[in-house]
Amino acid sequence: MNSNSRGRFGPGTMHGRGYPPYAQPNYFQRNPMQSNLHHISQQQWPRRNQVEAETASIDDINPKEEEKRIQSEGIDSSSQNWKAQLKLPPTDTRYKTEDVTVTKGNEFEDYFLKRELLMGIYEKGFERPSPIQEESIPIALTGSDILARAKNGTGKTAAFCIPALEKIDQNKNSIQVVILVPTRELALQTSQVCKELGKHLKIQVMVTTGGTSLKDDIMRLYQPVHLLVGTPGRILDLVKKGVCILKDCSMLVMDEADKLLSQEFQPLVEQLISFLPENRQILLFSATFPVTVKAFKDKFLLRPYSINLMDELTLKGITQYYAFVEERQKVHCLNTLFSKLQINQSIIFCNSVNRVELLAKKITELGYSCFYIHAKMLQSHRNRVFHDFRNGACRNLVCSDLFTRGIDIQAVNVVINFDFPKNAETYLHRVGRSGRFGHLGLAISLITYEDRFNLYRIEQELGTEIKQIPPQIDQAIYCNYSTVQHGN
Repeated sequence: MNSNSRGRFGPGTMHGRGYPPYAQPNYFQRNPMQSNLHHISQQQWPRRNQVEAETASIDDINPKEEEKRIQSEGIDSSSQNWKAQLKLPPTDTRYKTEDVTVTKGNEFEDYFLKRELLMGIYEKGFERPSPIQEESIPIALTGSDILARAKNGTGKTAAFCIPALEKIDQNKNSIQVVILVPTRELALQTSQVCKELGKHLKIQVMVTTGGTSLKDDIMRLYQPVHLLVGTPGRILDLVKKGVCILKDCSMLVMDEADKLLSQEFQPLVEQLISFLPENRQILLFSATFPVTVKAFKDKFLLRPYSINLMDELTLKGITQYYAFVEERQKVHCLNTLFSKLQINQSIIFCNSVNRVELLAKKITELGYSCFYIHAKMLQSHRNRVFHDFRNGACRNLVCSDLFTRGIDIQAVNVVINFDFPKNAETYLHRVGRSGRFGHLGLAISLITYEDRFNLYRIEQELGTEIKQIPPQIDQAIYCNYSTVQHGN
């Protein structure tokens, strides 16, 4: 086994031989027709001004007015050229499913967003709004409460980040938007999306979660913060200490709302809402809405606009298989999958912290590069593993259900349930880590005799079919790239 050339990974990392190719970002290119239209309108400006000049009398020309006219022409010209100056990312040519392509044909410009925000949207690689973005952005901009249900990996994060950034007054040094998420990793990811979309705006984004220095967060809150992303416990702690002032917070976003309204979080969330002004706007986003949501909605939301894009629960681009094995055969079966599949990056789920560490050790012994992550690790180690896996430093990640919520790593094309989950909701969130934003993915579950009833029940509840794994799996159903990439 070769040694890891980086040689700096802390606990939670297993390094064997070989590293995966770096994740290719999920980028799109603007429709060339748009630039053509702007080019045409550019040509029309001088023609219109020329007509005005010919019809105006020489005596009517006022030097000051003429100077203003020339300046306004310059502004008009620059307004047509702003798109040409954007630093657009490379084109993403991967196949995309109907989950993100069946739209009304809207453009981001249709929502009259600030130009600086549009620049961030396009430079992040977004071309047009996905279905959930088309439905939620215009409603959110009106100030209405929203209850939105859409599949994992269809663009929910941008669906609330874009209106949040649009509504913030940059000249007002106070917290105007709070985004609540259930896990620390999701908080880091969401805050990064906000920063990237708002990079041309003068908006200060802060992330705060448990497991990090409370003193650092308190010091940071003495500086301007417009948008706060975090977990409920830490934000409530800062509010009670009097350092996080929410009197000007006009929007509360709850991502993965079903988890935030579980017994673990709901009391904290309700306390937090009591510190917000009465005219606040609340947006709830999730793939699943249990009955607990209805009671919360009736108590806190004012005539919410409901969005439901869940004609089916699982993503169209994910092919699901099961392999019937004995417990003692699981590692051997996993080794076979590694050797036969074209894995770009994979996430492997176990049902306990203990089994996560044991399996990561086994995978490393088999000679494959492997990291692991679970809730009992130090936060600094979790952050390191999450960051390095996201940047393509390792091909395989073994984890507990900590990693099932909202985590968006575009390069993951295979999810393996080493241990089969106990309920449909967990299964849905696990397999949703592959096939992000309409791309293709593969989900394979290792099923023991004891799991057979759970398999049947989950199929029934999700209205999906999990097929028996065939001897050969066609790469076309889960490989998004035109070139096949090799190595461990």
